Amino acid sequence: MTFTDPLFLLALVPVAALALAYVLLQRRRTRYAVRFATLPMLDRVAPTRPRWRRHLATSLVLLALGAFATAAAGPEMRLRVPYERATVIVAIDVSGSMEAQDVPPDRLTAAKGAAVQFVRELPETVQVGVVAFAEDAELVAPVTADRALVENSILGLRSDGGTAIGEAVFASAAEVVRQAATSGTAPGGGTASDGGTTPDGGTADPIPARLVLLSDGFNTAGRSPASSVQAALDAEMPVSTIAYGTPSGVIGNGARTQSAPADDDTLRMLAEETAGHFYRAESGAELDQVYEDIGSAIGWRTETTLVTTALVLIGLALAITATALSLRWFSRLV
Repeated sequence: MTFTDPLFLLALVPVAALALAYVLLQRRRTRYAVRFATLPMLDRVAPTRPRWRRHLATSLVLLALGAFATAAAGPEMRLRVPYERATVIVAIDVSGSMEAQDVPPDRLTAAKGAAVQFVRELPETVQVGVVAFAEDAELVAPVTADRALVENSILGLRSDGGTAIGEAVFASAAEVVRQAATSGTAPGGGTASDGGTTPDGGTADPIPARLVLLSDGFNTAGRSPASSVQAALDAEMPVSTIAYGTPSGVIGNGARTQSAPADDDTLRMLAEETAGHFYRAESGAELDQVYEDIGSAIGWRTETTLVTTALVLIGLALAITATALSLRWFSRLV
């Protein structure tokens, strides 16, 4: 917590002084009561009551004063809130190597399940698109708020062909630019035509976008991942990459098998050059954790919010409670 006017925290000093004075007064009263504890009329004059009642009302008042003093200093907190709008593209490798069974029941089945769970846990304000890539890249679900459509598109993926990582980035960047233009903003915060204003003359804010790309192999088709970096930068679309599968994963049966490791170096380069993050997942559980980590980082922003009103309301509630208890137990105000 930070404060806009920390000098006002000095108001806590007299509150602390009152608390100390109250403690000293209670000790003095205790010593006085012990001195005359043998008087036969003591129990009649001062019948025994629960000790905590004597102190609760005063403690609540002191807490209320502390809340008011803190509120005067303009307290601020950094809170994690969802973007009003955001775009996420999920790109999944559907090449033949995704049939490898080193991740049970096989790589593609486990990847689809993890991706669906990832989509379900994104904030409702995030729109999602899906790109599948093998020999080429295909937009199987345009950016949409329809989560059922997105999930069905993921679950319907089938493996076939090579691996076109670069084409997946190009296709994703094109969809981000198209979606931004359709919604009235373009990368950088303006419309594609007027360079920064909405049709009604207002300023358009950019829609944060992120590509989450999973691949289990090397680029074997289409344009290179290196050439796709500029497309991602132009679309202001950081790319988070997931190197998926174990180094020992193979495809094929019997004597005709082929190793199917992921290209960590290329995927790491793609993430670093676009201000994204690189992850490695060698099991279904690890993939779930990777998607969870990515989901906690996208679709959300951290903003500083004044909590003065909240503290004032807390102080008011404490003061009212203290007054009500004092009237109830002692028939007097605190």
